[in-house]
Amino acid sequence: MSSSSSIRHLRHFSSTAKSAISISKAKLKLRSEYDPDKALEIYSSVSDHYSSPTISRYAQDLTIRRLAKSRRFADIETLIESHKKDPKIKQEPYLSTLIRSYGRAGMFDQAMRTFEQMDELGTPRSVISFNSLLTACNHSKLFDKVPELFNDLPKKYGVLPDKVTYGILVRSYCEAGTPEKALEIVADMEKNDLEVTAVTYTTIMDAMYKKGQAEEADKLWNTMLDKGCEVDVTAYNVRMMHSHGGEPETVKAMIEEMRNAGLKPDAISYNYLMTSYCKSGMLDEAKKVFDGLEGNGCNPNAATFRSLIYYLCRNEDFDKGYKIFKKSVQVHKIPDFNTLKHLVEGLVKKKKIKEAKGMIRTIKKKFPPNVLVSWGKVEESLGLASASSEAHAATDEDEEAAA
Repeated sequence: MSSSSSIRHLRHFSSTAKSAISISKAKLKLRSEYDPDKALEIYSSVSDHYSSPTISRYAQDLTIRRLAKSRRFADIETLIESHKKDPKIKQEPYLSTLIRSYGRAGMFDQAMRTFEQMDELGTPRSVISFNSLLTACNHSKLFDKVPELFNDLPKKYGVLPDKVTYGILVRSYCEAGTPEKALEIVADMEKNDLEVTAVTYTTIMDAMYKKGQAEEADKLWNTMLDKGCEVDVTAYNVRMMHSHGGEPETVKAMIEEMRNAGLKPDAISYNYLMTSYCKSGMLDEAKKVFDGLEGNGCNPNAATFRSLIYYLCRNEDFDKGYKIFKKSVQVHKIPDFNTLKHLVEGLVKKKKIKEAKGMIRTIKKKFPPNVLVSWGKVEESLGLASASSEAHAATDEDEEAAA
């Protein structure tokens, strides 16, 4: 289906969709579908009987991301604008999802225009849509603009910022590399009797670590504890990510500390442990962490596969790297272009041509069109461009994994 026909179908999906599917089924399909036209087709078949915007927002976000990766910005605008004809547009939470979606695509001008259209569309405006606008600004990486909007728009539209608003403002300062300004905002929150959440503290702590301000970050951690702030897994993961030296024993100790605090380490926690083993040259131990994820109630994510494949390639263990790649295909968590490029090159270097061809054929079905150009160049430079029956036979196993 072409992009224009997909969009045409989408405009009228509420009246023409013949085989509507549930939101949960659509989300499952969208997670593994990288072709933007097919993603649009899946989204267009989602039943429109869901009154809660939070139920469908995730499916919408995934579709927007697929289009944005292929730089299909005109299609994104057509899709989002079509939703403004829906009677639910008069509900602020519904309109707010459109503002956020524009932000996901980095289209802040359109997000701002949608916010300004609320009176015209008959939608009440409150801190809900204002927070969505600030979030869209952050997603569009216009971090310096967030404080400006924070200062100007509440007066103009009679909106009262809440703790979420302040948290978004804090994130903008941290993303801009100025955590010291974020701390000033925290002081303002405390003066105004607004709760400073663990999320806000963690955001600042992360920015401080990134600036090399480990001592200040550690002090902030202690401040969180002193104030009785409920520390969560994310806060521990930030400390783990920036732990001094990143030695396996240090990371293991932090994971144990989390458990003792009644928290369950997640996939990100174990990723840091696995990576610490990899960096220390302990690949067998890293593989044990990977193999033990399911037993720890965790599923590997794309970063899990990326890290393990990267270090296996550095160690020139391309056979194991290829096996891990096939597992990533099975669970639809394929790593990035650069990681897989090293693996393909390594397979060719080790004369594993059959596996390299099979891998590229699988990748071509999973990556968006704009990335496929780069893969074509890799294929050509490695002398793998010529299709053959051997290449088709080599991918039978991968095709089963990708299904």
